[in-house]
Amino acid sequence: MSSKILIIGACGQIGTELTTKLREIHGVDNVVASDINTRNLDLVNAGPFVILDAKNFNAIKDCCINNNIDTIYLMAALLSATGEKYPMEAWDLNMNSLFHVLNLAKGGQIKKVFWPSSIAVFGPTTPKENTPQHTICEPTTVYGITKQVGERWCEYYHNKYGVDVRSIRYPGIISHKAMPGGGTTDYAVEIYHEAIKEGKYESFLSKNTNLPMMFMDDAIKATTTIMAAPSEKINIRSSYNLSAISFTPQEIAESIKAEMPNFKISYKPDFRQAIADSWPSSIDDSEARNDWNWSHDFNLRNMTSEMLIQLKKKYKY
Repeated sequence: MSSKILIIGACGQIGTELTTKLREIHGVDNVVASDINTRNLDLVNAGPFVILDAKNFNAIKDCCINNNIDTIYLMAALLSATGEKYPMEAWDLNMNSLFHVLNLAKGGQIKKVFWPSSIAVFGPTTPKENTPQHTICEPTTVYGITKQVGERWCEYYHNKYGVDVRSIRYPGIISHKAMPGGGTTDYAVEIYHEAIKEGKYESFLSKNTNLPMMFMDDAIKATTTIMAAPSEKINIRSSYNLSAISFTPQEIAESIKAEMPNFKISYKPDFRQAIADSWPSSIDDSEARNDWNWSHDFNLRNMTSEMLIQLKKKYKY
């Protein structure tokens, strides 16, 4: 019997493409998308959709009962850069939504939960190169704090109540389908759009800022793979390190110039530079690769090619 899935925050950058993939796997009628509004009409009209406030426990509970939901993907969050502007709103949304879902799972109706963490759990005291799975986590952003605390609660609910919660620490995610949503790694999405539209880009990070990144297809692959793995294969119930590629603004610009020789980049670091400087430059994700056979498919070269192909179609260039 197929799972009945609820995606909370389905209109976001990752939620949009995750919804599409899960409907391919489980069937359109078995995946209920939800968000606080209907801003993504393509997704809203593509299958079951409900307006849902992730901070409202009773609304989530009623939605699960009415739709016989047994699996929740909690994708709603205020991201790093936005969270710094609205710290209490970030704490409220990011933490209370997680508690609501974990408590529903504790009660037994929800059998499996996916909740994404992030490289934002790391901080300036974390080893920057090949950051290990178990290491110092002293985040410097509200978003990172909520993810660090969330990891601890996920592990606690698993150990204390047997909740089957699964998590991965997403690096920066790059997609051509949905616009970025307020993250520090957003430059790596914006740069492709501006390359097509303007032939130039002003980066808000310095040229040598090396950060872990991942093409959206790989992020979706990781998410569906960990959720499909047998429970006994999931040995980490806080959150798994996840890695694919690391690069700098200068390196991504060079990959674009290889296909668009006239592209130009300039640099004007802003407040997001300090956030980026507190994060690792590369991640050791060997435990994810060993436990549930994670592997990535995209490197910088083929990711850039795919981004430019798809965005040229989008902007009719």
